[in-house]
Order: sequence, then C-alpha cells, then structure tokens
Amino acid sequence: MSRKVVIDTDPGIDDAVAILFALASPAFEVIGITTVAGNIGLTTVTRNAGRILALAGRPDIPVIAGAAAPMSRKGFDTTEIHGDDGLGGVSFPEPLAAPLGGAVEWLAETLLRHPFGSVDILALGPLTNIARLVRGHPAAAGRIGRIIAMGGAIDERGNIGPHSEFNLAADPEAADIVIRAGLPLVLIPLDVTRKVRATRDYLALLRASGVPSALVSADLIDAYFQSTTGGESRPLHDPCVMLYAERPDLFGVDGIALTVDVGDGVDAGALVRDGAGATVTVAMRVEAAAVLDLLAARLTA
Repeated sequence: MSRKVVIDTDPGIDDAVAILFALASPAFEVIGITTVAGNIGLTTVTRNAGRILALAGRPDIPVIAGAAAPMSRKGFDTTEIHGDDGLGGVSFPEPLAAPLGGAVEWLAETLLRHPFGSVDILALGPLTNIARLVRGHPAAAGRIGRIIAMGGAIDERGNIGPHSEFNLAADPEAADIVIRAGLPLVLIPLDVTRKVRATRDYLALLRASGVPSALVSADLIDAYFQSTTGGESRPLHDPCVMLYAERPDLFGVDGIALTVDVGDGVDAGALVRDGAGATVTVAMRVEAAAVLDLLAARLTA
C-alpha cells in the first residue's frame, strides 16, 4: 500500500532526482510539496518544484512556499554547485500551476485533516518549515506518521564544517527543535549518502532507457559532475530519503543520542553524540548496489 507523503524540499539537483523517484514509485502518494530556502532562494526553489511536477505531468500536486530564511541566521549560497537556476541548467518546462503560500499552515491543516499517523514528511532540505510547525502547531506536528530527513554527519567528515552537513548547518536552531521534539524521526546522514554513488556508467544506464524522468535525472547528475571536481562518482544524498522510505530493509539503523551544535563556530549545525541528548533513529549502513538498482528501476519504468 502506498503512503501519503509530503515532500519538504529546496530543489536542488539531487532533490529533483529524489522527487522524480517518489513520483514514479508506487510506494508513495505525494499529496504536496512544501518548499524551503536552502540550496538557493525560496522563489527559485518553489519554481523548481513546479517545473519538476510539470515534467512529470503532475500539476495536480500542490506546491506550497514555506520559509524564505533560517529561523535566526543567514543562509548559504550554493549556486556554484546547483547553478543559478538550482537545477544545473538542465531544461525543464515551466510550472503548470501557480504555487500556494503558507507551507506551515498548510502542513498543519493537512495533518489535522488526515487520520493520525497517516502522513509522512520526506525532508530534503533545511528543517525550518518542520521546526516552525512544531513550534506553532504542536498538536498537528504530533500527528505526523514519521519524518525521514537527509541531514547530518555522525562519523563522516562534514561538507560545510569539519563535522557539519549542509541541511542542518543551514538552520541549526530548526534542527535542534526537530531533533528534540520527540517525533518519529529517521535521519539519513552523510555516513550513508556518500556510499550511494552514481558513476558515468550509471548515467549511461539511465539514458539507455529513453524514459524522460531517467534522461533528466542523468542530465542532473551529469551537471553535478560538471560543478564538482575529482572522483569517478557523485553521491546521491537526497534520493536516499525516498529509497529508505520505500525499502528500509536495505539500510541498517542505530538509535543514537544526539544534540545539535547551535553555537557560532565552524561546526554550527553539527550532530554531537551526547548521552543526555534525544535518541534518534539514524541510518548508518546501506546496501548501496541494491538501492542504486531500485533508483534506476523506478526512474526507467
């Protein structure tokens, strides 16, 4: 049976691949996409969400704009990785429907309207919208089935600071609120996502299918190759959220007590092992070949 999901996102090259996977998978009924400033500004990521839905022929799914900035900090600029348009210059159609506003209020209304625990949130960007939901609408937040979020680093090095990862570092206060909220939360950190890597041979496999979502995904990942240097493969961070949501048996998880560094140093947003912290389910292991096969199977179907 499919699960109702809301995708909270800041598209983003790998966000786009993750969204295309979710739209192609029978495991999910995507009931909305909420946007948050992260990889690039809110206007652009909201437009990108609509463009992805237009490519997939799904203008029936609403796009709802959310937080334009972190709760109390200045955000990052990653145009050197994701391009000025956020999608690496890959061609997408324009949105077929205008976005809505007020993502936090829309989330609250949606959660209150659906049965308790029946809606999951797949979080691909900073956790600002979810933190504002927890703060402003705790009864609605308590009805979330589960949150699966790409974020953090446990034993891996960070990609923003020595130990900090982009999504959590973009809004450490939001990450702190969500992790301490006691909600059913699964974190997919760099410890796993760096093991799920696309090679150029993998891109050729996607392109050989001729399926539009696979062709675009190959172009997106290729843009990722062009914007970063070195290495023969690129990690697919955000798709790991959807891959875990569909096939958790392909991942190994640990319960780890964590706090979030909310200081002003280079590791703001870093996860810290702390016996006094909140115990969070964290994916630490993955059958990388199997999840890459699943990703390709959905995108090429």
